[in-house]
Amino acid sequence: MAVPKKRTSRSKKRIRQNIWKRKGYSSGLKALSLAKSLSTGKSKFFFLQQANKS
Repeated sequence: MAVPKKRTSRSKKRIRQNIWKRKGYSSGLKALSLAKSLSTGKSKFFFLQQANKS
């Protein structure tokens, strides 16, 4: 027999939402940091092939 679930409290809802937002923010920061390091050429993780001008 189906029993209705209890309602999720506002505090629980806000906690989950903030965790979700924080994950997105931190991954955005990492992406920005990586882009900055690639643009300056100080990246230790990626090796870009430079075109030979002849």
